[in-house]
Amino acid sequence: MKIHDQERYWDRVAEEKEFSTLFQFKEFEKHVLKEMNILDVGCGYGRILNELYNKGFNNLTGIDYSEGMVNRGLRLYSYLNLIKTDGNTIPFPDNEFDAVILIAVLTSSYKDEEQVNLISETSRVLKDDGILYINDYLINNDQRNLKRYKKYKDKYRTYGVFELQEGAVFRHHDEKHIFKLTENYERLTFKKTVYDTMNGNKSKGFYYIGKKR
Repeated sequence: MKIHDQERYWDRVAEEKEFSTLFQFKEFEKHVLKEMNILDVGCGYGRILNELYNKGFNNLTGIDYSEGMVNRGLRLYSYLNLIKTDGNTIPFPDNEFDAVILIAVLTSSYKDEEQVNLISETSRVLKDDGILYINDYLINNDQRNLKRYKKYKDKYRTYGVFELQEGAVFRHHDEKHIFKLTENYERLTFKKTVYDTMNGNKSKGFYYIGKKR
C-alpha cells in the first residue's frame, strides 16, 4: 500500500494541495447510516470526513501515511479522529467497520501488488455486507495524457502510470482493472464522471460502491 517516495512527496506538499474530487453523498447515504462506523483510508487532511461530520455522521476515523497531511487535518478539524499509519496495513481488527472510503488512493498506489494489498486490508476490516466506496481516475484519451502514458509505460510496465515533475507517480485505470480488484464485492454502483485534479486539470474518473460478500 505504501511507496516511500510517495510518502515524502505528500509530506512536502501537505500544506499546499487542495483536493476537489466530489463525494457522492446521496449515493453513499443509500447504503450507510449516520451512526455506522466509517473508515477513510488515505484520508489526507480529512476533507471528506469533515463533510461527513457536517452532514451528521458521527462515527468517523481517518488514516494516512503522510504525517504532514494528518497534522494539517488535525489542525483544521480538531474534532476528527485522524491517525498516522505505516501505510502497509490498516491498524484495526477484522470486521471493525461498516464502510470504508477510498478517495483517489488507488491512483497514488500505482503498483498492482500495492492495490491488491490495499483492497485485501480493506476487506479484512470491513464487516460482512460492509460498504466499499471508491472515487478514482480512469484512462484519458487527450494528447497530454496519452503522451505521458506512452512515455512511462516501459519504465513502470503498466499503461496509465505517469510521473509529475513535482516528484510523484500516479496511475489512471481501465474499468476491467477496477472490476478485477473488487471482484469479491457485489457491485451496487459504478458511474463514470469527470473530476478536477489537485493540479487544476480535468480527468475522467468514476465512483464505485460495492458490498462485501
